[in-house]
Amino acid sequence: MSSAKAAVRAESGVLFLVSTPIGNLGDMSHRAVEVLFSAALVVAEDTRHSRRLFDHYRIATPLSSYHEHNEAKETPRLIARLLAGDSIALISDAGTPLISDPGSRLVAAALEAQVPVVPVPGASSVMAALVGSGLPLERFTFLGFLPRKGKERGEIMSEIVDSRVTVVLFEAPNRVSATLEALVTAGAGQRRAVVARELTKKFEEFRRGSVAELASVYGKADPKGEVVLVIAGAEARTVSEGDLNNAANKLRAEGKSPRDVMDYLVSALGASRNAAYKIAHESEA
Repeated sequence: MSSAKAAVRAESGVLFLVSTPIGNLGDMSHRAVEVLFSAALVVAEDTRHSRRLFDHYRIATPLSSYHEHNEAKETPRLIARLLAGDSIALISDAGTPLISDPGSRLVAAALEAQVPVVPVPGASSVMAALVGSGLPLERFTFLGFLPRKGKERGEIMSEIVDSRVTVVLFEAPNRVSATLEALVTAGAGQRRAVVARELTKKFEEFRRGSVAELASVYGKADPKGEVVLVIAGAEARTVSEGDLNNAANKLRAEGKSPRDVMDYLVSALGASRNAAYKIAHESEA
């Protein structure tokens, strides 16, 4: 590091990434409150939402909005303040900043400017849903909010079906039923799953069952409140290449398309998508 950059870093403020409660205000850590008190400025996605938290803890630090519509404009201004010596705390509406929320641009710019970035851990709906789900957590994949339509959504659905590890994702309440039904159609109907809603709040609920069972439940009525879906990974299956070829040949004889063959090999027999694609298209070679 050059002496100039070292000097800037020594004199700059700190960008704190402060986790806030996802519902229960009692989940705010003592350290998080101290940081919000001592910062020169707190930037939040929705200052009106954050005001309730500030009023509860009697925090008088100035609040400024920072969201997807103004982050390009606001980032240079915030970096200038950090370089001038002010420490700034970034919070999201609820939970841990940057997790499906704005902030990555600011963090990248701060690091580029040699400004220290310090996380202040705390509440996270992702972690709360996972640890309360009862599903295996040795490894897991977080997918955020799913695309609503198009090729990208189909690819993500395939990724969930193929996953051998637990998958956690966010979904809007009015789209939970459609997402569960799409997973059933894609071949994950018998997979264990959990719909976690209103985490840490008065009406917190973990509803467990197979994907198909939950699709039936929420096909009758949308869940209320904020929702996190957790889906168990597919169980490992031992299927020989010969078995896959035999199944593919039978499906071809029935007039099935290569895509149909591939989907069956993946969803019904547990083949990897690469292996299934190769076998399904062998007759076209």
